[in-house]
Amino acid sequence: MTEKYIRFDNTAIMQAVFGNYDENLNLLQKEYHVVITGRGCDMTIAGESEQVDKTVRVLQMIISLVNKGRPITEQAIRYVMAMVNENAETEIHNMDSDDICMTVTGKVIRSKTVGQKKYVDAIKKNTIVLGIGPAGTGKTYLAVALAVKAFKAHEVQKIILTRPAVEAGEKLGFLPGDLQDKIYPYLRPLYDALFDMFGAEAFARYMEKNIIEVAPLAYMRGRTLDDAFVILDEAQNTTSEQIKMFLTRLGTNSKMVITGDITQIDLPEKRKSGLIEAMKVLQKIDDIAIMRFTEKDVVRHKLVQDIIKAYENYYHSKK
Repeated sequence: MTEKYIRFDNTAIMQAVFGNYDENLNLLQKEYHVVITGRGCDMTIAGESEQVDKTVRVLQMIISLVNKGRPITEQAIRYVMAMVNENAETEIHNMDSDDICMTVTGKVIRSKTVGQKKYVDAIKKNTIVLGIGPAGTGKTYLAVALAVKAFKAHEVQKIILTRPAVEAGEKLGFLPGDLQDKIYPYLRPLYDALFDMFGAEAFARYMEKNIIEVAPLAYMRGRTLDDAFVILDEAQNTTSEQIKMFLTRLGTNSKMVITGDITQIDLPEKRKSGLIEAMKVLQKIDDIAIMRFTEKDVVRHKLVQDIIKAYENYYHSKK
């Protein structure tokens, strides 16, 4: 049995680390099988030596995040634990991410993981970025946030968001309404992100003036996209011809972000994903970056990470 001690500078930091009803401590005790007790500004961690050491490292990282003004959520705790378990917590120390922008409700949008920070930095540095990874890693949301930031800073004059209208096991023809009504569900995630950052009224105004465009990928053919921040979402469902067509729309003073999850391809079995091909074709071209997310970068419910990992293990065992 090993015991280690941590002394907090003040009770406010200690309370933030403990969480409501000690929920953060309960999470750590369950993960590392240790016993954590607190008295005054002192904390004691008891248990097996290796587990106590990991718990202390996690707590030190959490204290560092609190001192930087970061909110300590369950997702943040789980992320720090994952990094500590891989002896990679030094990467978090170097993750002083800037605020990207603010939603209409006052929520600050910033990178939450090392993978997200690298992705944001790559978008700032490069003209074209491919963001590849599982659902819930913030690929699209962060890209939209950076597009809004660039627009508000007058770095671009338009925001263009597009995605292929490919059915995930359903047929467009069975949906009610005209073509625009049928396509809307495919573009809904893009609308939601823009609503968050502009508000419904400003969003409608910019849409009316064609400052913001949200359209199916087919609508991009034949165009040259100048002075625009262009985002292609769900690119795993593009064909080789479609993604090549999209890439060659790039105009002067424009930036492109292409996002996709190559484990969720909804194309017919005989069609190859253009995104997978593009990753191979573009990997050595300057000013193009390919960023890969893992399940550790998932910022949704903890179960999403578990589901992604379970499917990865399942497919790996089948191979």
